[in-house]
Amino acid sequence: MLKVKKAMENEKKKRFVLIHGLCHGAWCWYKVKTQLEAAGHCVTAVDLAASGVNMTCLEEIQTLKDYGKPLLEYLSSLCDDEKVILVAHSMGGISAALAADIFPRKIAAVVFLTAFMPDTRNPPAYVFEKFLRSTSREEWLDTVFGRYGTPDCPLEFGLLGPKFLAKVYQLSPVQDLVLAQMLVRVNPLVTNNLAGTRSFSEEGYGCITRIYIMCGEDLVLSEDYRRWMIKNFAPKEVMEIRDADHMAMFSKPQELCLLLEIADKYA
Repeated sequence: MLKVKKAMENEKKKRFVLIHGLCHGAWCWYKVKTQLEAAGHCVTAVDLAASGVNMTCLEEIQTLKDYGKPLLEYLSSLCDDEKVILVAHSMGGISAALAADIFPRKIAAVVFLTAFMPDTRNPPAYVFEKFLRSTSREEWLDTVFGRYGTPDCPLEFGLLGPKFLAKVYQLSPVQDLVLAQMLVRVNPLVTNNLAGTRSFSEEGYGCITRIYIMCGEDLVLSEDYRRWMIKNFAPKEVMEIRDADHMAMFSKPQELCLLLEIADKYA
């Protein structure tokens, strides 16, 4: 009887892996992680390379795999019969797609939270490169951009500035904005030179259930752009948090716990 009860409890318990966006870290998920764990689920928030408390130097990141190494190592450590729900924010969507392409049997679903969602026809960085071309330098305000790498393969980095962060966090508590201004780090931009030109596979990333969450007051990714990505590579379902800014984990953490609904439905 106890074995049956334990098996039922394990069946209800889901495993979430939370992936941050540009210049952020695992710290940005502290509210959502707390709520998901309070609901009885296993939650891991990862620091991508050179993010959060990860001590990798920017110059060590030469490929998308280098950038996503902590995520890939975590998934590699799981048993073959364990499945996770990846929740990716903003530029973290490209790292999530890479992980799903490499470990499709370990991924129950990928949730793109107002994130860049690659397809399986174009290079991994296609959606981000398109966004960069459509965004004027003035819109980035005090964000700092630069280059590193080698002359034959120049790589790019960014550091979100305080004024730009205030725009990104416009509906979030001011305490969380100040936290971000203190903790953001220089991160690589996921351009073609970093990610390469080989597209993700249909039998890997392409076969994974994808859910897209729209944030109604996002001032970073326009609604038109998000809807273009959804049309470009249609997910299984599109959901919306109407009054969330780009940082829904701060501005609407309770509403973001619709992740529980997603887990019940797709995991």
